[in-house]
Amino acid sequence: MNEITFDIAKSLYKARPTDAHKGTFGRALLYAGSKGMMGAAVLSSKACLRSGVGLCYVLGPDCGLDIMQISVPEAIYKTEVPDPNLYSAVGCGPGLGKNEETSRYLRFMLKHTLVPMLLDADALNIIAEQKWQNLIPENAILTPHPMEFTRLTGFTGGREDMIAEACRFAREHKVIVVLKGAGTAVIDTDGTVFINTTGNSGMATAGSGDVLSGIITGLLAQGYKPYDAARLGVFLHGLAGDFAAKELSEEAMIASDIINFISKGYLIFQLQP
Repeated sequence: MNEITFDIAKSLYKARPTDAHKGTFGRALLYAGSKGMMGAAVLSSKACLRSGVGLCYVLGPDCGLDIMQISVPEAIYKTEVPDPNLYSAVGCGPGLGKNEETSRYLRFMLKHTLVPMLLDADALNIIAEQKWQNLIPENAILTPHPMEFTRLTGFTGGREDMIAEACRFAREHKVIVVLKGAGTAVIDTDGTVFINTTGNSGMATAGSGDVLSGIITGLLAQGYKPYDAARLGVFLHGLAGDFAAKELSEEAMIASDIINFISKGYLIFQLQP
């Protein structure tokens, strides 16, 4: 297996043009949040913005409007399903819940989204429950933790066997699988595997996956190819977590801390020769 090293991540990183405007860096749409789970939408949208995206839109329930406007004033909040192809990339799943309306909206997204797409958390759980695996668009990025992967595929083996099963799933459905965990595996549509080399146990905390979804969706919206966005996003997420742990300790880290150190990860890319 290959490893996502600093040199590989740096080679994927794109410097920003000096004559850019916010439209240069894309429009991300996050379908995230539900009553009692709006924190997931807050975390994923903040991470998306910190990834460098030009504009971040969030689709969520009416009850989330005030929370999002106050918590993330840079994000644009929507309560009615827009045309997903008006955006540069779409990320679905953080904190969605699984009610009937949410499932209906997700099915619409799966069937009609032509731009790059990320699926996480309850988006994957809905797909598993409804048996919609064949609706997943080609080249979509799936970011399951092991239990979500088990629900999606029915596979219950150990880590090495699960990576092998994820390779099979990626090839069959022509998708990119980010199998989260210690040494996150990023698997391309042809079964190529890269293992991440950043991150620590402090990142095993509520909301960490929402942050990763936001980062990768933001990179997709900026024009990174899906497999590059997945590899760079996973490395940057872990690197930010490593910086946070050095300052705060692994024990005391929370997901918001990862977001706060994304900037330091980018600075390292820019300053290291």
